[in-house]
Amino acid sequence: MQEKKTEMANKKPKKANLLDHHSIKHILDESVSEIVTSRGYEEDICLILDSGKYIIFNGLLQLIIHLKEKNAILVTYPPKGSFTSTGLVVSSKLPRFSDEYTLTIASADPKSISAGKPVQFTKSVTQCFTKDGVLVEGLFWKDVEALINDYAAEPKKSK
Repeated sequence: MQEKKTEMANKKPKKANLLDHHSIKHILDESVSEIVTSRGYEEDICLILDSGKYIIFNGLLQLIIHLKEKNAILVTYPPKGSFTSTGLVVSSKLPRFSDEYTLTIASADPKSISAGKPVQFTKSVTQCFTKDGVLVEGLFWKDVEALINDYAAEPKKSK
């Protein structure tokens, strides 16, 4: 725990333009990804493309993401050494003209016997940033870690 505090103290503060909805969501989503991967979850990257075919596949990939993954910002493998056989799908929403940021953690394979119930929290972004647009990272980190712990503590589905 002390290492995390030292590491966070040495990092450059994350700053968002508070008048830009996309800037706020980007900073929060980026932080969520860092927090989840710091807990031992490795990002699942399944597609590497040749640069010549990038434009065609990028459009197709965007369509798949929109239809299948909805608001997913991170898909992971299960942590190494874990008893669970499924990773996570982490998704977020920050509706336009709203200050309510919703973060959801669900199983990457909801039909798996080791899949937990999805968990989520909704929080006003005004509680996450200072007046200058600097992310209050320690507070946000605690909220996201608590959500990950809630997901891990959920009773498993019975089939």
